[in-house]
Amino acid sequence: MTTLSEKAAAFRQLHRPGDPVILPTVWDAWSARLVEQAGFRGVTVGSHPLADSLGRPDGEGMSFAEVLGRVREITAAVDIPVSLDIESGYGLLPEQLVDGLLGAEVVGLNIEDTVHSDGGRLREAQEHADFVGGLRQAADAAGVPLVVNARTDLFLRGIGAEADRVDRAVARLRLAAEAGADVLYPVGFHDPGTLRRLCAELPLPVNAVAFPDQGDRGELAEAGVARVSFGPFLQRALSGAATELLERWR
Repeated sequence: MTTLSEKAAAFRQLHRPGDPVILPTVWDAWSARLVEQAGFRGVTVGSHPLADSLGRPDGEGMSFAEVLGRVREITAAVDIPVSLDIESGYGLLPEQLVDGLLGAEVVGLNIEDTVHSDGGRLREAQEHADFVGGLRQAADAAGVPLVVNARTDLFLRGIGAEADRVDRAVARLRLAAEAGADVLYPVGFHDPGTLRRLCAELPLPVNAVAFPDQGDRGELAEAGVARVSFGPFLQRALSGAATELLERWR
């Protein structure tokens, strides 16, 4: 039987620059099973689609305990690795977060630098790195090599001057890498040149977001991406298809 530690280690190995692992973003046991049955090697649970599935707002509109309740249903339903978007940490300590994740059989996490519990401010670069380091230390102490995906919202929120935004994002994510991240996530839709630059200048595998109905794995691979997720866009694409079906019967 594969242990949680072995599953986490195997999940980490899937992140190969230029040969990206595709991790469709899911929100419940049904969507996770759909992905597994389609042959994918892992999933990530997105905070936005998860909140939408329960009629709750994104941005930590759910408690961590509520999130874990749904995630336990997902990990019980599939055998492939499950990673969870823990937003900015729900105001909890890294040790509390890691304990909850491991108890729910989760082997990876996204941690962003927008602090929803503190007015949506952006963590300072070193502050975010220190939080990443706390997660790394807690996971190591538990003996499970959780895959820590450190995210910055600089691009998503358009923070600061565009002229030096890439430089600031690289500097911020390099600190997270030094603190113990495994993957780096400059979330946002980037032009090909910017994406290639980010993949070249960042010292760890890079996560890119894509539209499931428009993205091109080959282009992302050529840029050097190591991981692709869909954010809320798989759920939205399915919602659009369902709306078209329902319109026939209205």
